[in-house]
This record gives sequence, structure tokens and C-alpha cells, in this order.
Amino acid sequence: MREVIGGEVVAAMLATEGVDTVFGIVDGTYLGLFASFEKYGIELVSPRHETTAAHMAGAYARSTGRLGVCMASNGPGVANILPGVAVENGEGNRVLLITSSRRQGLSYPDRGGTYQYFDQCGVIGPMSKWSGAAATFDRVPEMMRRALRISWRGRPGVVHVDVPENVLNGNFEIADNWRRPPSAYRRTEPVAVSSSQMAQAKELLMTADRPMMHVGSGAVHALAHAEIRALAEQLHAPVTTSWGAQSLLSAEHPLNVPIAAPELAVEARADADLILVIGSRLGETDWWGRGHRWGAATTVIQVDVDEEILGLNRAVDLAIIGDAKLFARGLTELLREDRIASERLEIRRTWATKLETRKAELRAERATALESIAGPMHPAHVPHVAQRVFGDDALLVVDGGNTAVWTTMYHSPTAPNSVFSTFKFGMLGAGLGQALGLQVANPERRVYCIIGDGAMGMHVQEIETAVRQRLPVTFLVLCDRQWGMVKLTQQFALGPIRQVLGVSDEGTINADFGEVRFDDVARAMGAHGERVSSPFELEPALRRAIDSGITAVVHVDVDPSLHLLPPGILDFKEMHQEPIE
Repeated sequence: MREVIGGEVVAAMLATEGVDTVFGIVDGTYLGLFASFEKYGIELVSPRHETTAAHMAGAYARSTGRLGVCMASNGPGVANILPGVAVENGEGNRVLLITSSRRQGLSYPDRGGTYQYFDQCGVIGPMSKWSGAAATFDRVPEMMRRALRISWRGRPGVVHVDVPENVLNGNFEIADNWRRPPSAYRRTEPVAVSSSQMAQAKELLMTADRPMMHVGSGAVHALAHAEIRALAEQLHAPVTTSWGAQSLLSAEHPLNVPIAAPELAVEARADADLILVIGSRLGETDWWGRGHRWGAATTVIQVDVDEEILGLNRAVDLAIIGDAKLFARGLTELLREDRIASERLEIRRTWATKLETRKAELRAERATALESIAGPMHPAHVPHVAQRVFGDDALLVVDGGNTAVWTTMYHSPTAPNSVFSTFKFGMLGAGLGQALGLQVANPERRVYCIIGDGAMGMHVQEIETAVRQRLPVTFLVLCDRQWGMVKLTQQFALGPIRQVLGVSDEGTINADFGEVRFDDVARAMGAHGERVSSPFELEPALRRAIDSGITAVVHVDVDPSLHLLPPGILDFKEMHQEPIE
């Protein structure tokens, strides 16, 4: 037996899991935890707001394939992190949240009038993958092991362990052999696909004339980028992706049907006679996998690590449980054993060529927006110029309503897993934390964030975090001084009822706000700041931002009218309706 501080047990278990970074704000209620980090080689990165800590952990996890860890102190700290819990769980990022609670005897249930207390597990449980409280020191290892076991089972999400402050900060005796390797309490190998189901999938794909693939975030979490590409090439199959997996396959790959060409995806699915779905729930942003946007493919194969997802939103012909990477690799090897019939192969090649030609035509049509040189700037220039300046290997974070749509349409990702956002939640302001978490996880790569001025205003204080932590992220803030996507909706929706409601002919309701000089704010916090309004000014400003070697903010004045109507916005609106057959 030896004596330990309660928080040291948690730190030691994190180190055993290979954790070297934790995101959170310091507090006396878990001093015994973060004071133990240095002993176990763990760095604590502290933002200005707990929600940002959750987003940092989520982006860290999504980028690395490892566990992201964040922490929050009891009461207000936990209340602050709740939005981040909802978002990161919804996005399916593998995050462990550790919280302190008031001392034993005061909580679960509340004695009545307890300071800085609410039912933290009761609130977090429904919005996370799992939540549990370690009521005593003896149960801390057990609850940590349970959280980690659940974290690595099925679809990733947020798991939560709540520990009383007097347990985290108290002295206790523990057996010398209490630590166990991860293999002793959780799955450490990816879920393999059965050989019989692999053979069935092969047979269906070999005999299809026009098979295509739809790939989601499950393949991103499995780090299956190379395997998905190899499988698509082996099948000569076009590939569409969910929004969250849009950088899984290079936009320049001849088989990629990019998010930026939704009409092309409709054309492809209309012609497909088999669709192979890998790592996607076929949720609302995929139009539920049904309706005219998905055509009438007679055969659907769905592969996922989470059994609950299989056949959930669209009926499938073959449901396969398994890791996306193992499945794609194994199926590619199986397909190499037999040749696809030459006449069938010719059909696939002709089809792929047709789609590639159409993709080039759509791209040329969209590029006409870049001919505008007026100021304030056309929004299309920002992602286009930024990609040229930062390079294809840079990591891009997208945040905002119309800003996100403009960026998606005018950025063509080529590097694997290089585009990040809250694709399921569309959470404004999350991009600041994501960008910082990515830079922590990838210190050798450039990270930039294209963000709307509304979203930037939600967590602008994190510029100071970036400066303090020496994270050279560049933020490009598209400023139109309005809630653009909401304003557009109001303009359409208010039309027939303006007189009844007493709204003026030109007016909208609280959709405009005053100017914030984000370049001045940046300089006030110690970052590099610039303001531009012409496309000719943008590239030099971005290069100066990079050359500064520090956190940078470029305030970009964009045309408010143009910013209201990004290409594809009607597709985005239709996405929220029931599928049109």
C-alpha cells in the first residue's frame, strides 16, 4: 500500500491511456488532479471559457484519433461546459470530461441550498454518451475504467466522470498494483468484419454495374483515408461524403463527388444501382438517405461500428458491423483476387468520366464569382485566396452560417482530414476552440479559421488564450454586421405577413448589429491584427499574418448583400424538410 492524493489516481490513469494534454480551467476543487499532471507528463492547456475546453478536446480527438480530455469545476464551471458537451457528443468526437463536485455528504442528492451545486450527472447523462459519479475514492478507478470502456465502444461521443472535491484533493491509501493497462478493461483492437459478410459485400459489388460509395465521419475517426481511396479506385466507384467527412478524399480525385456540387451527387445517385455506405448514419444533413436526392438504387450496403445505426434511417440490404478502416482494407484485398468483368468495368469508367466532366463544368460556373473585384469583398474570395496562401496541407476550421456555406463552396480540400467544423450542430463560436485544439495537436502544421463576425463575437476572448499558449492560428473574420442566414430567412418568411405584424417593408427583426473592429481587438490582446475590404489586399495581409509568427486576426469586410445568398443555400434549406420523393 502507498499513500496518494485522489486526483493523482485520475492523472495516472490518463497517462496509462496515452493522454498527454488536458484542456480546462484551474480551480481549487480539483487541485489534486491538475497538480499531478506534470508528474505524469501531461500538459494542461487553459482557455478562457469551459465550453472552449470541450471544443479543443473534440478537435484534438478528431484530428489525432486519440482521446480528447477536458475538465470543469463543480457548479458554474460545469454549467459553462454544457454547450460543449452537447456539441462534441453530437459530432461524435471521443471526449472524456472530468468534473469535480461538492464534498461527500452534500451532493447526490443535494442537502438543500448547497453552494455551487446541481445534479451534474443528471444533467450531463442525457446529453452525453455516458455519465457517472465516483461516490468514494475506492470507486474512482472503477468509474474511470467504465467511462473509458464506453468511450471506445461503438460510435464515439462524450463520457463523463464526476468526483467529489474532497476525493480529488484528499489523501488515501491504495495498493501498489492498482494500475492496469487499457487492454485489461476495454477493447484496444478495432472491430473486425466477419468473413462471410465480407464475401457477401464483395459479391454484390462485383456484380453491380454502377456502384457508388457514401462515406461519413466513422471513416474519419477510423483514420481510414487511404483505405477508402484504395477501395474506391478498386471499384471504380464515385464517392460522396457527409459534411463531416468532406476532406476524406481529395476534391481533385476523379472519383470524388464533392460537397460543393450537391447537384452532381443527385445525378450520381440517380444512376447508381448499388450504394455502399461506410461510417454514416444517413442523418438529416444526408437527407436521411432517402428521397429524390438518393435516387432508387436497388441495393444498399451499410457498414458501421455502431449497431444502432444500421438500417436506422434507410432500409438496407446488407448491414455490417465493423471498423471502417478494416472493412475497406479487407474488401479491397478480396476484390483484387478476382477481376471485374470487362464490360462492367467499362460501364463504370464511362460513368466516372461523365461525372468528372460535369464536376469541372460546375466548378467553372462557380468560379465566375471570383471575377468580382469590388469592395466590400465578394465572400467567395476569402476561402479561395486563403487556400492558396496557407497551402493544401493546412488545417481549416469553418464557423458560421452563410460563412460556412461560402467556405464549403469555394474551398477544395485535398489533404486528408483537413477540414473541421461542427457539421451536425452548426454551433456558432465553436471554431475558436477547435482551431486552438488543432494547433495544440498539430504544432507543425498551419491552422486557420474562417469565421463569421457573429460567431467570432461569441468567444472572441479566446484570442488571448491563443496568444498566451503561443498558438499561431490565423482567424479570417467575414464581417457583414448581420445574422446573415437568419436575416435571409426573415426576409422570405415575413413577406406575406409584414403588414399584419407591423414590420416595415424593408425591415427585419434584430438581425443587424454594430461594428466590432476585430483587428483592434486582436492587437489589444497581443495578436497581429489587420483589416481588409478588397480582394487585392487579402493575400498580402494573410502573408503578413503568417510571417508575424503569432496569433493573427484578419478582419475582412464582405458585401452584406452578396453574403446573404451563398450558392447552395436552397439545398441547405431543403435539407431541413422531409425528403421529397
